Amino acid sequence: MSPDIPTRWALRETLSLLTDFYELTMMNGYWRTKRQSITACFEYFFRSLPPHGGFAVFAGVEQLADYLENFRFTQDDLEYLDSLSMFGDDFLEYLADFRLQGTIHAAEEGSLVFPHEPLLRVEGPLSEVQFLETFVLNALNYPTLVATKTARICQAANGDPVVEFGLRRAQGPDGGLSGARASFVGGASGTSNVLAGRLFGIPVRGTHAHSWVMSFPDELTAFRAYAEAYPQSCLLLVDTYDTLLSGLPNALTVFEELRNKHPQTRAAVRLDSGDLARLSKAAYRLFTEAGFEDPLIMASSELDEDLIADMKRQQAKINAWGVGTHLITSSNWPALGGVYKLVAMHDEQGDWEPRIKTSSTPEKTTDPGRKRVVRYRDEEGRPLGDLLYLHEEDALTEGLIPYAPRTELSFVRGLEGAASVEPLLQPILLEGARVHQREPLTVIRERAQREISLLPDEYRRLRNPERYTVGLSPQLARVKAEMIRHSPGVLE
Repeated sequence: MSPDIPTRWALRETLSLLTDFYELTMMNGYWRTKRQSITACFEYFFRSLPPHGGFAVFAGVEQLADYLENFRFTQDDLEYLDSLSMFGDDFLEYLADFRLQGTIHAAEEGSLVFPHEPLLRVEGPLSEVQFLETFVLNALNYPTLVATKTARICQAANGDPVVEFGLRRAQGPDGGLSGARASFVGGASGTSNVLAGRLFGIPVRGTHAHSWVMSFPDELTAFRAYAEAYPQSCLLLVDTYDTLLSGLPNALTVFEELRNKHPQTRAAVRLDSGDLARLSKAAYRLFTEAGFEDPLIMASSELDEDLIADMKRQQAKINAWGVGTHLITSSNWPALGGVYKLVAMHDEQGDWEPRIKTSSTPEKTTDPGRKRVVRYRDEEGRPLGDLLYLHEEDALTEGLIPYAPRTELSFVRGLEGAASVEPLLQPILLEGARVHQREPLTVIRERAQREISLLPDEYRRLRNPERYTVGLSPQLARVKAEMIRHSPGVLE
């Protein structure tokens, strides 16, 4: 991607008002109670993977970094807030001069991530880090969901190219753009979205619609006209009328005519309805018997990873997949349950004091304190597990690595076979200044594909994958257990 192409796709200069109203009311409340400058730490994580998922692909960091870099309240923003009659002039003057001062660490975009581990650690003045909540969730949840869905679809396709066709079914223009970008991170080879191609350098792909065929007197004339317009990249949609009796025979006629002019012509068709597996075998047989050794047979039509995997089991001759609705909407799990929780604050002496949210549902009880996430790998670089350490702890690197499962704090297990360790979180903002270096999207995509290839097979199964280890250091587990025991409402 050219460095001259912007990676921001905001419709406004800033998106500071793209937030929930309660972020502003709390910000105003902190300011009026003179608590706005207390140093606090929030962490972003998600609690659950989509059904039958063994991992997630982290995406959206670039969008978040752009937002942080351009954050400010414009005069138009302030005039709108004034019109709400909720905020005094003194608070609006405070917002006019408001600039980010905090420090943010995040997992690298394209990393594989798992439930309950901090993917973003946000530290700074309380009013600031509270206000960032909504945009953090908006910027990271949806792209991570779509990148993850795409990775599963690409796994099912088993090396065949997957093209993202979802713009017309996406949740609005930004869903179409951020979804296309996230799908490329997750493994898609291209997109039908032209603006996403321009903004992000993603290869654009497309053929023609049924209406093209229907606008001509007959199908053969339509195919010939398309082949004349695009002789080097002719891909014909063959199911407007009858795929077997009309579409495929007419396509063969056109490709044979093209081959007479261009000997290297490759037969290429798209199937968009009917029994795709059966029709693909018929198409393959027709073209190979006519001397086209490697026909391109693309399928579309409401595909997802399960249907693709099933057609693979049926030995369908499809070797490219156009996936739209189920990819761009992640239809079986349309929202990632990312949350943003307060985990620590400075006390009166300026020392960090952990905070915890308790719940009768153990999964919803948070892990207290500022934390580091350490990934352990074996000698081949395969990830073995991730452990959460309190920020002041030294990560263990040798021998049997002890940890406590999150919901079994009194039971300690061991992580074996670790040959290397790496911190998951890297700085993207230091004291208000962006330090995150913009990466070409191809680099982010390559990172995701490399990490997926290193993940052991048991975590990549499309059904009932093994659960990846995300544990707590014994010290963190002790702190958590003690805070739960002394939390309000717990009987002594």
